[in-house]
Amino acid sequence: MNHLRTFCLCAALLSATGVLGQGGQPAATPAPAPTVGSVIDRQISRLEREFVGAAEAMPDAKFNFSPVSLNVPGSEYKGVKNFAEEVRHVAATNFMLWCAVTGDKPPAGSAEENGPPELKTKAEIIKYLKDSFALGHKAAQSLTSQNELAQVPSPFGQGQGTKLNYATFAVAHAYDHYGQMVEYLRLNGIVPPASRGNN
Repeated sequence: MNHLRTFCLCAALLSATGVLGQGGQPAATPAPAPTVGSVIDRQISRLEREFVGAAEAMPDAKFNFSPVSLNVPGSEYKGVKNFAEEVRHVAATNFMLWCAVTGDKPPAGSAEENGPPELKTKAEIIKYLKDSFALGHKAAQSLTSQNELAQVPSPFGQGQGTKLNYATFAVAHAYDHYGQMVEYLRLNGIVPPASRGNN
């Protein structure tokens, strides 16, 4: 009888040790297995941090900067987007691509090359940008193994594409323009937040 009581006591202690883990704290539950949606959502979060940080780093007075104003001899900057147009263009493209995934309707003016032209101030443009990333998270979180390869109409006209393609293309497209924004910041003596060594 004493052996049975000792065995039960030991079993109870081992069980409590497994639940509590080291230091009397509850044992960590294993992280859920990643999904395509969760992986894309992490990519969007990283992009959002870098892109919004870069957009916010440019002062209001320089938000319409373009290298055309530098008059660099032999340069071919004529017709390039200014900083504000870069931000609006990416936000608009985000809306178009991620609305194709979610089925939402993009805000008015998003089909324009550089987004809604009535957005003029830095505050208005940053809000539009942040709203586009909120939709991106919704789009990523809506992806499942059952729907990620579903064909949906192209947001840019004829044809179709998969939800997965539109969700990921938005990230690739934005990083392309992020590179241009970094150059615009540096031409104005501003180190992009993501390059400041504490990220």
